[in-house]
Amino acid sequence: MFTAVIPSRLLIAIVAGGAVVCIALAFTSIESVVVEGATLAAGVLLLALCGADLVLSVLDWRRAPLEMGRHLPHAFAIGVPVTVQVSLDNQGGSRRLGRYQEYADPTLVMPRLPLPFDVGPQQRELLNIDVTPTARGLHRFDASRIRLRSRLGLLDLDLRIGTSESRRVFPNFEEQARFAWLAGDRRVQSAGLKSVHRRGSGTDFDQLVEYRAGDPIRHIDWKATEKHDRPIVRTFQDERDQDVTILLDCGRRMRADDTQHGIGATYFDQCLNALMLLAFVALSHGDAVGAMTFGVADGAQKRFAPRKGRQTLNALMAALVDVEATATFSDYEQIAAECLSQRRKRGLVVMITNSRNEDAPQLGAALKLLRTRHIVILANLREEVVALIGGQALTNPESALECATALEYAHARDRLLKRLANDGVRTIDCEPRRLGVELVNRYRALKRSRSI
Repeated sequence: MFTAVIPSRLLIAIVAGGAVVCIALAFTSIESVVVEGATLAAGVLLLALCGADLVLSVLDWRRAPLEMGRHLPHAFAIGVPVTVQVSLDNQGGSRRLGRYQEYADPTLVMPRLPLPFDVGPQQRELLNIDVTPTARGLHRFDASRIRLRSRLGLLDLDLRIGTSESRRVFPNFEEQARFAWLAGDRRVQSAGLKSVHRRGSGTDFDQLVEYRAGDPIRHIDWKATEKHDRPIVRTFQDERDQDVTILLDCGRRMRADDTQHGIGATYFDQCLNALMLLAFVALSHGDAVGAMTFGVADGAQKRFAPRKGRQTLNALMAALVDVEATATFSDYEQIAAECLSQRRKRGLVVMITNSRNEDAPQLGAALKLLRTRHIVILANLREEVVALIGGQALTNPESALECATALEYAHARDRLLKRLANDGVRTIDCEPRRLGVELVNRYRALKRSRSI
């Protein structure tokens, strides 16, 4: 489909050259009538050539248009460059050259466009386009645009070719992929995850092994001991079939982004990464994982019922891929009541939020309500900029005031978390970049202590 006809550089050069010649002739002894007649004749001839060029090019295109194919991956990861290949097939009998331009969501950065192409008759050319997604969600690639050189080279024809396609952009789970071996307790130390494995620390029977110093005597299997003529004990594994529900705050406080910069470095994106890491570990332990979002407009909440199996992680990614932090107030009591109504089986509830001291009454009431049935972990984000302000040099009255304000803010926040801890809430207080490891450490500790 043609959208515009533009003079080519060749036509502009011809017109400019003709104008220079006409101006030069005007200063010669040649009569002006002759110059004007020659100029008019040249203009008419050039116009006729342009018309003929346009007609030939249109007819040629309609007989055998370029066929475009866009080879996209099944999905993108935020901040990860991907090379998208575009194929241009020329089934016609004439050479096609021009420039290729991709139309897509502005969050898909493609720095090298437009790309030149030169496709001979009955040939194919492959164009490589570097694409870097900068935001999560479902993003669209519209029909592409090419600026095609006409048959005689006097015109450039703007055309739209191809079809529209959409792809999802997920958070970058490269870190989660590095933790794919988390089940091996001997290697979790290198990821900053603590292993507290002990024989017999769970309640589900695992296997019979030979007794060693430190094993509980109550776990000795006397029949096996008599049969093998040496002490044999029963070992146990962590309880399975538990429900882990993650409550993700999407309210205005989660829009913070103080010291971390770059693609995927916002607080909310890092919380999503932590959520997926915890989900991966819980699923690896045989638990069912679900998620609920709050702090968004009515009707935009996400409700993912607890499921088991490794395929659950992909489904959870797809459910939360387009979730964004909003300017909405986060109602802690409402999400607590809804969680209790939908999660009747006792399990682990993890609330990820960024609360302030003024949230204490409502947050405390919500956590107290959740604790009537579930084990509760409150993961509260610590803003790094507060520590930076509180630790600055006191060089003037303004810096002293800023430092005192930051310290008072931090102390009030610490008092809030201590009050919640005294009420029996397990709390995590860390920067967003450490949240994933802290959540996994706490989850593993609860599993080993048979709390869940």
